[in-house]
Amino acid sequence: MSGNKLDPVEQTNFSIEKELQTLIEKNLEVVFNCRFVASEFSTGALHAGRIDSLALSEENNPVIIEYKKVESSELINQSLFIELAYNKIGG
Repeated sequence: MSGNKLDPVEQTNFSIEKELQTLIEKNLEVVFNCRFVASEFSTGALHAGRIDSLALSEENNPVIIEYKKVESSELINQSLFIELAYNKIGG
């Protein structure tokens, strides 16, 4: 960082999503100012899904992080599904 401007960093590709997930989870407070809650958090029997990383914001709001190695429209569908599920359980 230079003053109030960010400096570019070299892009790093990860061979598997889990490598990136582990790095982010170990640095959630530094990167996103969030507290780590769980890895591979189950969304329950009804939805039979999982959240890659679950955290809490400084306002104690849930923060859901999903990791994808490739670009996919499936991520949008997955995000909408999680939002719908969260709203149904009283979020």
